[in-house]
Amino acid sequence: MTAATSTARTARLGLRATPEQETVLRRAAEVAHKSLTDFILDAAYQAAEQTLLDQRLFMVSGSQYQAILEMLDRPESDNQGLADLFSRRPVWASK
Repeated sequence: MTAATSTARTARLGLRATPEQETVLRRAAEVAHKSLTDFILDAAYQAAEQTLLDQRLFMVSGSQYQAILEMLDRPESDNQGLADLFSRRPVWASK
C-alpha cells in the first residue's frame, strides 16, 4: 500500500526543511515523476511501514505462544537451501 490511495487525503501534515533538503527532494520527485507532496508522503509512508515491521516485540495469544514454543522445541531438520546459502561467500566480503 502506498501513501497515494483511492481515499481522500484529509489529514494535514507540515514540515520545515533546509534549502538544501528542499532542492534534493524536489530533484528526486522530478526524477520519480511525482509531485513533491506525493514523493515525500510515499517515502515517509514506506519508511514508517518498515519501522513498524522491524519491531521485535510481537503480541500473541496464549495458544499462539504455546504453538511457537512447540515449534522451537522440535528437533532441527536438514534444510539444503539454507546449507547452500550459508556455504556461499557474502557479496560484501568480495573486496
